[in-house]
Amino acid sequence: MKLYSDEELAEILDQEIFHLISEVADHLGLECYVVGGYVRDIFLERPSDDIDVVVVGSGIEVAQALKQKLGRRAHLSVFRNFGTAQVKYIEERGERREEREVEFVGARRESYSHDSRKPIVEDGTLEDDQNRRDFTINAMAICLNKERFGELVDPFNGLADLEDGIIATPLEPDITFSDDPLRMLRCIRFATQLNFQIEDETFRALERMADRIRIISAERIGVEMNKIMMAQHPSIGLEYLQRSGLLQIILPELAALDIVEKKNGRAHKNNFYHTLEVLENVVSSEKFTFHSSLWLRWAALLHDVGKTKTKRWDPAVGWTFHNHNFVGAKMVPQIFRRMALPLDAKMRYVQKLVDLHMRPIAIADEEVTDSAVRRLLNDAGEDIDDLMILCEADITSKNEVRKKIFLENFRMVREKLADLKEKDYKRLLQPVIDGNEIMELFHLQPSREVGILKQTLKDAVLDNRVPNEREPLMALLMEKAKQMGLEK
Repeated sequence: MKLYSDEELAEILDQEIFHLISEVADHLGLECYVVGGYVRDIFLERPSDDIDVVVVGSGIEVAQALKQKLGRRAHLSVFRNFGTAQVKYIEERGERREEREVEFVGARRESYSHDSRKPIVEDGTLEDDQNRRDFTINAMAICLNKERFGELVDPFNGLADLEDGIIATPLEPDITFSDDPLRMLRCIRFATQLNFQIEDETFRALERMADRIRIISAERIGVEMNKIMMAQHPSIGLEYLQRSGLLQIILPELAALDIVEKKNGRAHKNNFYHTLEVLENVVSSEKFTFHSSLWLRWAALLHDVGKTKTKRWDPAVGWTFHNHNFVGAKMVPQIFRRMALPLDAKMRYVQKLVDLHMRPIAIADEEVTDSAVRRLLNDAGEDIDDLMILCEADITSKNEVRKKIFLENFRMVREKLADLKEKDYKRLLQPVIDGNEIMELFHLQPSREVGILKQTLKDAVLDNRVPNEREPLMALLMEKAKQMGLEK
């Protein structure tokens, strides 16, 4: 973070767009300020292209005048119901031409009813507008009028909170969160993205007001959750969600993992904190990969979500979680549907990784055979690399000897996978005799018998018992068909 004087802020804002806004605001006789995230990010030295401007008066009027100044290189959108306007324009930066946007709103005061986050809006002063902001670090404003150009207006000491790494609300946090409960997730999201601490009273308000999150739509919750998931350290936000009680409402299946049961002196690990560790391991591996980062992170978050339902006590071996991967995979569509996450290939990808995440571990726990690796590659397909990243991240044992053995075996699995890929694994793993030919040979319709014959050939190829060639596979097919009482 860097502190700037008003004169230095004026130099930072010495850009065509801010001078044009200043000119039109002065011409209209209106106070005008750049506010919110753009101001915050100046002090954090973070790039920010989206500009929010508050006008004490009509924001739409200033936006319309700015559009006139910018001419054909700008597009104006007006949202009269909300009293806002947006100007998108082309800015030339050296040889590059980039699209930027400015949002204009009139300064306003807001009041809320208990069962809605839609406010009753009235015209207000700059002070009213800053009072309605979510956090002190987002309530700072810089004046754009010529006489005060670059002057910082910071009534809630947001600059001090930025310097101290604190997330706090401008007004009483209970009021802030009750008015708009989505701010509770934004609070945790900012703490996660910026690696800030949530101020004590603000956090206690999160605990008190958690149940208010129920009035927020699944779509809005999903957006904030994805932003938390894409932070450099998403476990920060997930731990805040759990400690505040919000996770029990948003994602109770994950919250339920935060328990350690002990029986006959034997305890299982805390699967919630294990999951956070796995997620962080996945994030740290991403600089080496080129996959859909967000959905691999979701797979890591949900990989053990089936453990609560499958936990059993076996006197012979202790606590078990048999088939938790299968049960967890079946839970993924329910979770995605409830959180309004996509129910398309992204969901199926997460489901597949949750289902298969125990397979490489099972292989690595024994002798790494060609047959097991071929089957793994057949089932994982193009997602095999992401699956291996997840499985390696899942090794969080504090037993360094056991951890070393697993990772060495994973290295062997990867070598065998690389060898198979080099040899065109799709051709190697798919039998040259397909279901259509089987039906034609034995005069069958799609049926259980066809499935058995297809699986017989596939198993033989995957186990490398016969080469994937027509003659040996046909001999095997005829033998199996004879056992089943089928004739050509």
